[in-house]
Amino acid sequence: MTVKEKKVVYGLIGFGGMGKWHTEILANVPEIQLAGIYDINEEKRNKAAKMGFHVYESEQEILDAPDIDVILIATPNDSHKPIAIKAMLAGKNVISEKPVTISVADLGEMEEAARKTGKLLTVHQNRRWDEDFLMVRKVMEEHTLGHVFRIESRVHGSRGIPGDWRKEKKHGGGMVLDWGVHLLDQILCITGKRKLLTVYASLTYITNQEVDDGFTVLLKFEGNMEVLVEVGTNNFAALPRWYVLGENGSMVIEDWDLNGKIVRITGKTEGAVVPVRTAAGLTKTMAPRREDTIVTEELPKVSGDIGDFHRNVAAVLQDKAKPEVKLPQVMRVMRLMEAIFKSAEQNEVIGFTDSI
Repeated sequence: MTVKEKKVVYGLIGFGGMGKWHTEILANVPEIQLAGIYDINEEKRNKAAKMGFHVYESEQEILDAPDIDVILIATPNDSHKPIAIKAMLAGKNVISEKPVTISVADLGEMEEAARKTGKLLTVHQNRRWDEDFLMVRKVMEEHTLGHVFRIESRVHGSRGIPGDWRKEKKHGGGMVLDWGVHLLDQILCITGKRKLLTVYASLTYITNQEVDDGFTVLLKFEGNMEVLVEVGTNNFAALPRWYVLGENGSMVIEDWDLNGKIVRITGKTEGAVVPVRTAAGLTKTMAPRREDTIVTEELPKVSGDIGDFHRNVAAVLQDKAKPEVKLPQVMRVMRLMEAIFKSAEQNEVIGFTDSI
C-alpha cells in the first residue's frame, strides 16, 4: 500500500452530540478511518458499542493505541487542553473541537506542546465551510459591492442555552465561546490582513445568570470598515443572518435556507428625486430609488463540504500540505474573545493590538 493509499486513522474522545455528528461526517471521508471511541461516560460508551463502533475502556488506552494517528477531541471546552497536551505527548496529532480552549494562556501551553512534540494541533472551525459564509466571502473577494464599509453577522434563537454543560462557567459555557468563536473566526477570515483596531461589546444574561446567553460586539477595522457580530438566544423574531453594505450595493442573507438577494446600482443617475410620503411628512432622503438605477440579483452560487476539513488534515499528514485552520488564526480569535469579555466587563472600547 502506498503512502497516499494509506488512510489517516482517527480516535474520537467524546461521544455526545458533536461526537456523534463527527462519526457521520467521517463516514463520508474515505481518506479517514475511525479506529474507535472513548467517552468518560459508561452509558455513552455502551451507546457507541451498540452503534457498531470499537470502544476503548479508558483515555489512556485510546492514547496508547499504536494504529491511531490523530485524536479528535469532542468534549466540554474546559477539558480540551489537558486531553490535547496528553495526546501530543503520547505521539498523537490533535484536532480539537472549538473553542480550542477557554483562555489565551491555555492556548499558549497547547502551542508549546505542539512545538515540543512536532505534532499537528488544529481546530475544527467547521463553519468556514458554511455556504452563507462562503457567499459573503465571494462577494467580498470579487468586489461585487465596491468598498464594503459595514458587515452585520447574526445568529438568533429563542430557547436559551441548551440544558447541558454549555450553561456552566466551569466548563467554558456561554455564547461567546459557543457561537461567538464561529462568527468571529468567519469575520477574521473575511477581513484577511485588514487590522482590527477596536472592540466594544455587551453581554446578555436573560435566561442564564452564570454565563452569557448572548452578546453584541462592534469591531472597527482599518480602511473604514466596521463589523457588528451578534448572538441571541431569546429572540422570537430573528434579524437577517448577514447584512453587507458596500458603496455600490447591499447584500442580505436572511436565513440558513439561503434566502436573500443582492441589490446594486447600475450607474445611471437618478436626476430629480421624487419625495416619498411618510406617516407625518415627506422625505427625499429615504425615498426608494428609481427602478432603472438599481438591479436585483440572486445570491452567488457556492458549495461547501465540511469533509474538506478532514481531507486537509490527511493532506497535511501525508503530503505536508498547509493546515486550513492555523494556530495563529486560532490565537487571534481567542485574543478577540478575551477582548470582548474585557470590554463588556469595563463597559468601554478596547484597543486591539493586532499581529496578523
